[in-house]
Amino acid sequence: MNIMKKFVLACGLMMLPAMVSAQAANPAPAPAAAEAKAVPAPVQAAPAAATDAGNEAAAPSAAPSMDGSLPGYTPMKPDYENHVGMPKDRGVDFQEQFSPNGHYAKWMNNSILLPIITIISLFVLGLLLWVIVRYRRAANPEPSKTTHNTFIEVVWTLVPVLILLGIAYPSLTLVAKQFKPAPADAVTVKVTGYQWYWGYTYPDHGGFEVVSNMLQEQSAVKPGERYRTDDDGPRLLAVDNRMVVPAGVPIRIQTTAADVIHSFAVPALWFKLDAVPGRLNEKAVTIEKPGVYFGQCSELCGARHAYMPIVVEALPPAQFAAWVKAKGGSMPGEKPAEAAPAAAPAAPAATETAPAAAPAPAAK
Repeated sequence: MNIMKKFVLACGLMMLPAMVSAQAANPAPAPAAAEAKAVPAPVQAAPAAATDAGNEAAAPSAAPSMDGSLPGYTPMKPDYENHVGMPKDRGVDFQEQFSPNGHYAKWMNNSILLPIITIISLFVLGLLLWVIVRYRRAANPEPSKTTHNTFIEVVWTLVPVLILLGIAYPSLTLVAKQFKPAPADAVTVKVTGYQWYWGYTYPDHGGFEVVSNMLQEQSAVKPGERYRTDDDGPRLLAVDNRMVVPAGVPIRIQTTAADVIHSFAVPALWFKLDAVPGRLNEKAVTIEKPGVYFGQCSELCGARHAYMPIVVEALPPAQFAAWVKAKGGSMPGEKPAEAAPAAAPAAPAATETAPAAAPAPAAK
């Protein structure tokens, strides 16, 4: 026991310097916190001393409103009546499609796959019922000992092969349509998946990025914060900033991720593409009709995977151009607005020359 006590005492003496240094290091973050709290002080004091010109300069920071509108842009309201771009209660079919690939895929499903599946299922069910009735013990006391039937074997080999060939052609056609490269003049949108929100970058329009988060219900936010309304979209599908694109124009969507694998999926556009960290996937889509289209992340990506909605808003090209300008971007082919900043120094130059003319009266 004496040896054990000595061992514990020695360990305590060895750990004492580390404990003392750790206690001395703990108060260090306090000044940092104080500095962090002190940072907003000049910002709060600035409005008190601001002039009318200062108030006018601060106005652009308040441009985004509680409904997400910007100068020249008002978010489009979802079409609840026709269930455009959103799930339908008690629906049993795919959502109504608004892209060429979506129309082809839905036609293939309803006109080729479903009839074939129905016929095969009914045929197999009929065979089972016939076997149960025809070859039951009462009707067939002596079972057949037939082991081979060349005709039946040829039929049940050729018929499935022909069915698969009939399905393969439209299936491969759909795959080719989905991965057909976008034309050179397509609008490029780079979609980045984060845990757990989306980022949309527009490299053809100045490279600005729009960050999109799910809108909470009014009961879940603080007073004064934005919350979901019916104008934003259904519950768990509405976002604060939508991915805005032009309608009727080919769109090149590139997906990647910053952390884990996500999947960008919008059912009404027949679009689904994985977002993989360190990899850039690409697929083209053309939205035929202006509207609001909802989707969700379709790859399990963590605790809040269910709260990564996607909202694509397709606008007429003129309104899309207005939205781009409201975001500070520019349309392809337009020269950046550098003339106004370049002309700004001319005014100070004039004011500097004015004092040079002032000494003339003093010469008298």
